[in-house]
Amino acid sequence: MAITSYPFDAQAVTETQFSQMFREFQDSGVVASYEASGFLVSAGTGMVVNVQPGLAFLRGHFVNSTAIEPVTIPAANTSVRVDRLVLRLDPSLNSIVLAVKQGTAGSTTPPALTQTDTGIYEMTLAEIKVNASVTSITSGDITSTRIIVGTRVGSWATITRPASPRKGQLGFNNSTTTWEFWSGSAWVSLVSSVDWASLTGKPATFTPSTHSHLWADISDRPSSLPPSAHTHDWAQVTGKPTTFVPSAHGHAWTDLTGVPATFAPATHSHSWTSITSKPSTFTPSSHSHSSYLESGDTISWANGSKRVHQDSVSGSGTYYAVWVQGDGTFARNTSSRRFKQNIRDIDIDPEAVLSLRPRVYDRRPKEEGSDDYLRDEFGLIAEEVAETLPEIVTYDEEGRIDALRYDLLGVALLSVVQDQADRIERLEAQLRELAR
Repeated sequence: MAITSYPFDAQAVTETQFSQMFREFQDSGVVASYEASGFLVSAGTGMVVNVQPGLAFLRGHFVNSTAIEPVTIPAANTSVRVDRLVLRLDPSLNSIVLAVKQGTAGSTTPPALTQTDTGIYEMTLAEIKVNASVTSITSGDITSTRIIVGTRVGSWATITRPASPRKGQLGFNNSTTTWEFWSGSAWVSLVSSVDWASLTGKPATFTPSTHSHLWADISDRPSSLPPSAHTHDWAQVTGKPTTFVPSAHGHAWTDLTGVPATFAPATHSHSWTSITSKPSTFTPSSHSHSSYLESGDTISWANGSKRVHQDSVSGSGTYYAVWVQGDGTFARNTSSRRFKQNIRDIDIDPEAVLSLRPRVYDRRPKEEGSDDYLRDEFGLIAEEVAETLPEIVTYDEEGRIDALRYDLLGVALLSVVQDQADRIERLEAQLRELAR
């Protein structure tokens, strides 16, 4: 049937149908007055920005935020970029969330929005300029791009005007038969009558247009006039000097007397290759190394040079598992609920875990042709794992398969243990039933 109508009693209405219907009632945007703070983005601490609570429509769906939401902007590049902070509707996840769309390094053009009719739909809240190599976002880097909706056109009498209008609300006043709008402090006629007395900012006087006057008509004219620009012969000039200071000029070096025979060289430098008789090797001067990690030397620590396994627990006695990020910095492997959001269940197929193939291999050497490499290492191959258990596979900056999250393998094995426990329980129940 080509004609569809809804909603009616005892009729199933889909999410898509409700979205199509509600988007005709209200455009996508933040439901607030323009000066209100709904979903307004402001600078926080470091690379964090804060998004104020608010209400908004996205393609017929509604979102309500009741608390300030901190959002972390990705680390800065070595050149400027412009990111977008958006509200993202994803019908497949039944959610509207805050998200950052990262711009292109070296470009001040923000990334394009994704706005599909039935899939993902994004609405911009702010553009955020991420300057080169910065570690914090300031208020001057944030440009609000909120779309404000919720102001509807109405019709009323003077005594029945809306009690709490939003700025810009438009309506027809039947008492005065005029269109009027709320300016934020008063109702203002959309087209008001204008006369000279009601004009503001008008000049008190006017500059006359180009015109002329007869000399006889001019009052207070001078009785004599200074002469116009003219010239005189030199002989006619009186009081002239007998000598003149010479103007700027130059002399040949050979014309100068008392010049020095030699000159001390000015401050200058030489390239290493132009220096003769330089030593081929150097003896290092006396120096020392700090027993602690040098500033920024996170890679050597990550490689085990600090021998943290010899340290004892102090203070609170808390140990943390540590992740090493791609740039060599450390991050604690935290697991508390307060560090997580959008928590939901995941179904892992036990067969996918059991299909993993342990392998033995030789690690490639650091330098081509070197025989200094690890032999007979055993583990898993990331490309093979990606075929059945992609949840524990990680990728590098270029999108290539890079490594495995071995720390998550134990979590994936829980599905195998739970499946086996369920099977054992069912078998034991069958055995007890047969024994009766």
